[in-house]
Amino acid sequence: MQQSAEFGELRRAHRSFAFPLTIAFAAWYLLYVLLSNYAGDFMGTKVAGNINVALVLGLAQFVTTFLIAWWYARHAAAKLDPRAEAIKSRMEGGA
Repeated sequence: MQQSAEFGELRRAHRSFAFPLTIAFAAWYLLYVLLSNYAGDFMGTKVAGNINVALVLGLAQFVTTFLIAWWYARHAAAKLDPRAEAIKSRMEGGA
C-alpha cells in the first residue's frame, strides 16, 4: 500500500502543507528569540501603558500556534482524512 500512487498523493498533500508551515513558524519563533536577545531596545518599546513590543510578539506566538493548529485541522478534515479513509477502506476490504 505504501508504494501506491494514492498513498503517495496523501503524503504529498500532508507534506506540502506541513513542511512550509513548520519552516515559517520556526523562522517566526527564531526571529522572536533573536529580537529578544539582540534588539532589547526595540523589544522594550512601549506600545500602550506597560505593554511593550516583546509582550505583544510573545502573545502573538500563542495566537500563531493556535491558528496553525486550527488551519491544519481544517486542511486535514478536507483533504487528508477522506484520502486516508479511502486507503483504509481499501486495505480492510482486501484483507
